[in-house]
Amino acid sequence: MIAALTGWRRFVPASARRRLRPLRSAVVERRRRRPPRLGDLRRVTPIDPNWGFERGTPIDRVYVEQFVSANAADIRGRVLEIAAPDYTTRFGRGVERVDILMATAGNPQATIVGDLTDAPQIPSDAFDCAIVTQTLQFVYDIRAALATLHRTLAPGGVLLATVPGITKISPPEDEEYGEWWHFTARSAQRLAEEAFGAGNVEARSYGNVLSATGFLYGLAASDLKAEELAAHDRLYEVIVGVRAVKRPG
Repeated sequence: MIAALTGWRRFVPASARRRLRPLRSAVVERRRRRPPRLGDLRRVTPIDPNWGFERGTPIDRVYVEQFVSANAADIRGRVLEIAAPDYTTRFGRGVERVDILMATAGNPQATIVGDLTDAPQIPSDAFDCAIVTQTLQFVYDIRAALATLHRTLAPGGVLLATVPGITKISPPEDEEYGEWWHFTARSAQRLAEEAFGAGNVEARSYGNVLSATGFLYGLAASDLKAEELAAHDRLYEVIVGVRAVKRPG
């Protein structure tokens, strides 16, 4: 019916609109009273509290890998990565050396142990690429961490970072380090530009209302169709990817 059509005011004269208001209000009220069919999602606990790992690949992991893969050409020369050389091994091209950074001792793969906010032991102008995925949310002084990453990159070096948008808190890391921040593409870009300069940072987001909802419920990527995962809605940012370049001089 005309009263329920999107943009109906454009086609209906004002005098007729006044007569149609009660009918339109009744239609709107009926829709409000009709609850959606939520099925398995009508619950207050996640289907899988472990991010979807028990069902397959977590939804956010797909977006992180898409971002890193799209910037694989930047992973070259001497690379710094957090915790393990996973993405360097999978996507690197012409990598000469990999250093692994950990905030605390105990990881046998770590070649550097230090806090990104105060790490004089990390050499300056040393790395052609720094891969920092799903890490910066655990650093309270985010500006200091980004300044350190800028300092340690060689001129022309590239930071590839991902940060969470819509997500649940990660209990182990929150207990050990504190989970301080969840980001938007706008906030991540502005923070990175403070360290790398305007014009040297690109931030993009991944996600939509379905993938965000599925991620919060602990669904796996395989629970959604490829086109559902690929759909992008800037209002529902699950993952934000940041590519920042250190300019010479």
